Amino acid sequence: METINLAELYDRPALAWDDVAGRLDAGFAQAAEDGGPGRHTCWLTSVNADGSPHTNAVGAIWHRGTFWFVTGLTTRRGRNLVRDPRCLMALSLRELDLVVEGRATVADDPEQVAEVARIYAGEEGWPCQVDESGTALTAPYSAQSAGPPPWHVFRLDPGSAHAVQAIEPYGATRWVF
Repeated sequence: METINLAELYDRPALAWDDVAGRLDAGFAQAAEDGGPGRHTCWLTSVNADGSPHTNAVGAIWHRGTFWFVTGLTTRRGRNLVRDPRCLMALSLRELDLVVEGRATVADDPEQVAEVARIYAGEEGWPCQVDESGTALTAPYSAQSAGPPPWHVFRLDPGSAHAVQAIEPYGATRWVF
């Protein structure tokens, strides 16, 4: 992994990727009861057929060192990712702002899909379950923008990331994986 200190000009140290990943491992609430500062939204940007960006919110989770999310294959983001897997995920936390760029691939391993379903159901409170195909999820409801079930699980394979630290000692760093 290459680490590039983007805050050298300000004599700030580079951030450690292990610290960023550790913060993500600690979890981030997709929804707080009051919708206040404890609420964090992940923003996924995919590439439209004409090359323009398409960005919308997704209920992503961080698991095994990367972001996972679900969407219907008939949604614009689903169609975009199947046609062109290049994308990025952005998240703003109290400690830092993070963008991870890479490629999203549909998870077709039934064990991975089941593991992601358990996390969504247990930790996120979304009552999803693996459908009869073993490679997609279903539930009584999902985000309005997810399209109708089944919802497929995507894994973001990172190529690079950058973070801007929002607390002391501050800093900005880019990583190439």
